[in-house]
Amino acid sequence: MRTGTITINDNNNYGNRLQNYAVQYKLQELNNKSITLKNDGYSNTKKLYLLRILKNRNNKGTYSININRASNFAQFNKNIKFSDKKVTAYSKLKEYDYVVTGSDQVWNPTFGRLRDVDLLTIVPGNKRIAFSASFGVNDIPDKLKPKVAKELSKFKAISVREDRGKEIVEELTGRKDVEVLVDPTMLLTAEEWDKVSKKPKMLKTDKYILNYFLGDLSDERRKEIDRVAKENNCEVINILDKNSPFYECGPSEFLYLEKNAFLICTDSFHSCVFAILYNTPFLVFDREQKNLVSMNSRLDTLLSKFKLENRRCNGKITKKDLICDYKETHKILEKERIKADKFLRKALDIKDSD
Repeated sequence: MRTGTITINDNNNYGNRLQNYAVQYKLQELNNKSITLKNDGYSNTKKLYLLRILKNRNNKGTYSININRASNFAQFNKNIKFSDKKVTAYSKLKEYDYVVTGSDQVWNPTFGRLRDVDLLTIVPGNKRIAFSASFGVNDIPDKLKPKVAKELSKFKAISVREDRGKEIVEELTGRKDVEVLVDPTMLLTAEEWDKVSKKPKMLKTDKYILNYFLGDLSDERRKEIDRVAKENNCEVINILDKNSPFYECGPSEFLYLEKNAFLICTDSFHSCVFAILYNTPFLVFDREQKNLVSMNSRLDTLLSKFKLENRRCNGKITKKDLICDYKETHKILEKERIKADKFLRKALDIKDSD
């Protein structure tokens, strides 16, 4: 069986690259020749990254793209099989048995998605599958609804990442067969992620607190984290600080840092996901920056589903926060993995071997 995957090709986002790898991994696990179809911002070579860097030169003669970071992302992309040519709305994909869209926010209209390519109009309806797709919004513009309703009605199988996504599809199409699945990154075990993990070259300590904040980090929070670091003889690593050497880390290095951290402090969904997979203590902080899309509801859903509401930090970090027990979480996760596997097998018409 041959499948092609349409997803967002974001070469500067850990979660995006890791979910892309996870989707391909799960498809290949089902004896599937899976390939990711290049469709937007894809680039996989240092040469293409250098061209992007030249375009991002600012008035001061410096560059807004970190070459080592870009190189590490390009290196990780070598773990993913990509099509030779980019796919457009006019592509003919007769060589694929199925085309899968997902995961990530492949149907988010504010990102310019819900294009023909994202709705898989390039293949017949009986070849279209949505795997943990996300709208990323609570509703879509009225002007898009007729076309989206028409195209989603044709899909052979649809699964989404959030409850609201399921509701949107049902409201538009009347379908009652839409399933809600966890993010594909959660479908791989820690051991499977270790296959693409790599120790950062700049890491010189065995004990550190990993800060992964997409929003602002207030002085109050920073002081509290620094206090805990000092009391426990830890270095503090701010992986998204462009002035930090750790900003060079790609997805492989990110995995290593998540696995081996003494504590993870974050407002990021995927940072929480890998903390869970690696049994690493983590604390969730509400996102502070107002002009960034809130992840609070998405994180609330994650913490609630996996019985981890106690991992939310509202002020002082206690000794209890430095200890984690994910036994119940992993029992729930195993059920979610079985659910996702059943969805894929049914969607791809794969019969059980027994």
